[in-house]
Amino acid sequence: MSKRYYDLSSVHALVCFEAAARNASFKTAAHELHVTPAAISHQVKNLEADLGRELFRRHHRGVELTESGAYLWVALQKSFDGISECVAQLRTQQSQAAAIISATTAVSSLWLTPKLATFWRNHAHISVAQIVSDVDVPKSQWDLSIKYGDIAKESMECRILFQDRIVVLGSPEFKQEYQIEKAEDLLQAPLIYLEAEETGWTGWKEWCHAQGLSPPCSQGFSVNNYVIALQAAQDGMGAILGWESLTSTCRVPHD
Repeated sequence: MSKRYYDLSSVHALVCFEAAARNASFKTAAHELHVTPAAISHQVKNLEADLGRELFRRHHRGVELTESGAYLWVALQKSFDGISECVAQLRTQQSQAAAIISATTAVSSLWLTPKLATFWRNHAHISVAQIVSDVDVPKSQWDLSIKYGDIAKESMECRILFQDRIVVLGSPEFKQEYQIEKAEDLLQAPLIYLEAEETGWTGWKEWCHAQGLSPPCSQGFSVNNYVIALQAAQDGMGAILGWESLTSTCRVPHD
């Protein structure tokens, strides 16, 4: 393997040349590099002597690249662009999290984030980022994904975190106002509908079918964010379906 050795003075001369060529001015290049115009001129002359050819035509009002100077400038621009891109990528890699976890709004706010807070207190040197989305996120964007569904239908390696069940949630005031004592009572009460596309989550229609009830006929409140839906339930706007281990609002009995 061949070895290459670089003279730092030559590198500095190339930097001075590039600034002078880009600005078509030794004076402007000097201002940009925080040196004197004489220093720029000296570095360029040393570079010309080293290459054995003229790089600039000097005029009273400025400088102009020769054919050789233009050739060198184009080569330097490509090299500097490549170096700049490499540095930017290295900085990005340094700032990236050690792990990226994809989770739904509910799992992130009610289960994952509190656990991460505890994790960071004990492992502050490990950075963990979240992608919060109620629809599927491409595999290329995350390292771990927490999903709701049937593990038997997953093609990737999976582990069960916990098994949950769906319950009806609502505030004590809602329960009292609409005299909710059994599942049938919900059919005449306002319900909160989660309009989240492509999630596959159980909705009121599916829940009523599982309970042997007719579809609900009451009007309700629709929202596309689960956390907002939970807040609406806490505020007494209606009942919502929730995962028992994730939610802390008052459960409405439906036995």
